[in-house]
Order: sequence, then structure tokens, then C-alpha cells
Amino acid sequence: MNLGEIISTITGNKWLYAAVILVGFFLLARFLIYVFKEVFLKFAKKTKTTLDDNLIKAAMRPLSLILILIGMKLALIPLGFIENFHGFFTHIIQSFIIVVATMLVIRVIDVLIIHWGENWAEKTRAKIDNQLVHIISRFSRVFFALLGLLFILDAWGVKIMPLLASLGIAGIAIAFALQSTLSNIFGGVSLIVDKSVRVGDVIKLDADTKGTVLDVGLRSTKIRTFDNEVIIVPNGKLADSKIQNYAPPDPSVRVVVPFSVAYGSDVEKVKKTVLTIPKKINGFMKDPEPFVIFREMGNSSLDFKLYFWVDSYKKRFRGKDMANTEIYNYLNKAKITIPFPQMDVWIKEHKKKGK
Repeated sequence: MNLGEIISTITGNKWLYAAVILVGFFLLARFLIYVFKEVFLKFAKKTKTTLDDNLIKAAMRPLSLILILIGMKLALIPLGFIENFHGFFTHIIQSFIIVVATMLVIRVIDVLIIHWGENWAEKTRAKIDNQLVHIISRFSRVFFALLGLLFILDAWGVKIMPLLASLGIAGIAIAFALQSTLSNIFGGVSLIVDKSVRVGDVIKLDADTKGTVLDVGLRSTKIRTFDNEVIIVPNGKLADSKIQNYAPPDPSVRVVVPFSVAYGSDVEKVKKTVLTIPKKINGFMKDPEPFVIFREMGNSSLDFKLYFWVDSYKKRFRGKDMANTEIYNYLNKAKITIPFPQMDVWIKEHKKKGK
């Protein structure tokens, strides 16, 4: 029997023809897996990155399954099921193809997001970046799953435009209901992307809210005050607030120490005496140079300010304490009077007439 007779025999028997198509696509799917494993995957292992390895592993089996489903769809044609059942089986197979294709897209996008997220989190060394990557991955899965569902409905002849309109109205209602939560989540995302606040930073929001950042979550940020109290601030409020961050971009900070001396003191001697103090303070920086300004002549004192820099904001309060202590000791040693609040009361005596 020659090749033409074999083909004629196969095409003449619809069951045999369908079986040949199905087996052919099954073998093609197995061959595809073999090529992916023995050729593409081995080649990918020689590269420096693991991205191509993960992409191949993610796409290998879904692609082979899609080939098998296409073979099943084509195998139904010679059997005549399409005419008898009005395309019922074809729609089912098309639905499975869309489901597998959606899984393929989700897995590939997931690999890309995770790879990008790992590189980003490694550079920033922040736990919150891993949480953000996880959230983005989940959102992408939900988005593509809904998109696949719409394609399935379209394959079954369902009009999706009215459904999209209904989903839009429902989405608006849900957005209004979750307005506060969404505001906090997007506020957290903006803080993460802008990197305006990081774990370990010392920040000040207002006179009552300042301390060290313990954790930056997606909905709230935890701040430990200097009194060892934990304050939880919603990210929506934090993103809209004026934040004073002492850490970035340079940890060095200026220390300002006001002090006063009595009227009659030698101004130049006061400046010269006080300028020797910052050099003894831990963390003192020579550049910028320290200086003293004669601020004003007050009601009962000559008012000055000492300015100097320390190499870390963590040394600011201790540096100010040491500066105040040394200024007091140095002024006393130099016999420069330090004034204190006082009030002179004059009593005027009125004499009666005739006396």
C-alpha cells in the first residue's frame, strides 16, 4: 500500500482521521516539551540571569496543552459533531484554550514581575518592596483572569458590553465604599516609590508626632517616639503631610544653641570663648565652620546663638546638651555674667498737701 492509499484510507474513515489528528498534535506537544527542555532550557542555564529559565519553565507546559486542545478541536471536524451539537463541543474546547492561554500569560507576567521586584528589593533592601511586588502580582493575576473570562463569554456569544457597564458601576460603588482604605494603600505606594520615608529614619510630622520609623506598611506607618511609644499613622494622612526627615540625603545636621550674657560684657570675648566649645563635642564637623552671632540686645541681656555641625542627626540632642553645659562652665570661668530674669520695682511716695 503506497502513501496515497494510506492517506485515502485514513481520510475515508472519520474516526481514524480524527484519531490521527489527535495523536499527531499530542506527539507535536511532546516534541515541543522535549525541545524546550533539551535545547532552550540548557541554553538558558548558560546565561547569567535566571529570567530566561523561569520564562521557559512557565511557558513550556501551557503551550503544549494548547497544542493538544487545538488538536482536539480539529479532530471534531471530521466527526461531524459541530453540525449535530451546534458547536457545543467547539465552544467548550475554545473555553479551555482561553483558560490555558490566560494561565500562560499570568505565569509569564508573574515571572517578569517577581524578577523585577527581586532586583528592586535587593537594591533598596526594604521589606515593604517585597510586599508591593506581591500586591502588584496579585492585581495582575486578577486583571488577566477577568480578561480571560470576558474572552470566554465572548466565545459563547454573550454580549459583554452591558456586562462591562454593570461592572463599571459596581466598581465605582466599591471605590466609594473603600475610599479611605484605597487612599491609605495608594498613599503607601507613593511613599514606597518616592522613598521619602524608610525604616530607621527619624521624622517629624508635627510638634506631637516625631520619632523613628519602625515599619512602612501598605496602609499605615509605625513610628516609635522618643518616649518609646508607638504611633500608627495612616499612609493617606502621611502622604499628604509635611514630613521633616532628618536622615536623607545627608545624616549630618546643624546644632543651634541660644545663650545670653549680661549687659556690659565684652562681645568679642564672648564669641571667642564660646567658639572653642564645639571642638570638644562628639561628632563635631570642621566643615562648615562653627560660628557665633550676636542676635539682639534683649530686655535684660545680650542674646547670642552658637551654630555648629555634627556628623549625624542622632548626635544632635546630646551635642546640644554638651554645648549648653560647656557654655555655662566656660562663661563662669571667664567671669562673664549670665543674666537671669529679674524685675526692678520702683515705689513712688506721694506726700499729702499741708504736711
